[in-house]
Amino acid sequence: MPIKDLKIKIFADGADIAEMKQAYREGIVQGFTTNPTLMRKVGVTDYEGFAKSVLKEIPDLPISFEVFSDDFPSMEREAKKIAGWGKNVNVKIPITNTKGEPSIPLIKKLSAEGLSLNITAILTVQQVREAARVISPEPKTIISVFAGRIADTGRDPAPYMKEAAGILKVNPNAELLWASSRELLNIFQAETCGCHIITVTPDILKKINMMGKDLQDLSLDTVRQFYQDAQVSGYKI
Repeated sequence: MPIKDLKIKIFADGADIAEMKQAYREGIVQGFTTNPTLMRKVGVTDYEGFAKSVLKEIPDLPISFEVFSDDFPSMEREAKKIAGWGKNVNVKIPITNTKGEPSIPLIKKLSAEGLSLNITAILTVQQVREAARVISPEPKTIISVFAGRIADTGRDPAPYMKEAAGILKVNPNAELLWASSRELLNIFQAETCGCHIITVTPDILKKINMMGKDLQDLSLDTVRQFYQDAQVSGYKI
């Protein structure tokens, strides 16, 4: 299936401004997500400065920025500040803090106040139910289920994602996001499951031009790669 025929929205997941700008220019993605781990990986030291630089370059697509405190009053303060950075901002709120205390009361309060949220780090259907129960119908809300991490445990994430999609049907402004993608195939799996959004890394984005490639041609490309690498390395038997 060509990418243009997909209903699911593809968001780029990362914190490298150059890569984000490139994805934006190419018009492949419909939004962006970040998190503190990705920012640390690329050496971001000024969170707000980074966010405002990104928003200056990408003013018209949704972008998610995450709170990073562990107590709920501080999370609330950060969430309201982040929301003020731009109209296209979704504020990422983890489903619990590091102590396992649920963020549901904070999510309910912020959603009622009209903030566009991205509820993140969800791994269970029960967590989806709890979040769906308290979000308001007016603001746009993203429910991020980490399908890739579910798969890392040896479980098939598809049944979880299908059930989550069914739960969210009652709220037309709630979108289910397949998070922590591992491979290009996940885009098609997420579409089949009824997800609205999938986040993909820059490495996966680079593979989009392989969609539907003839497998015989790919076999030949693989043989040529092995041959060329052996030649360059000077291997002999």
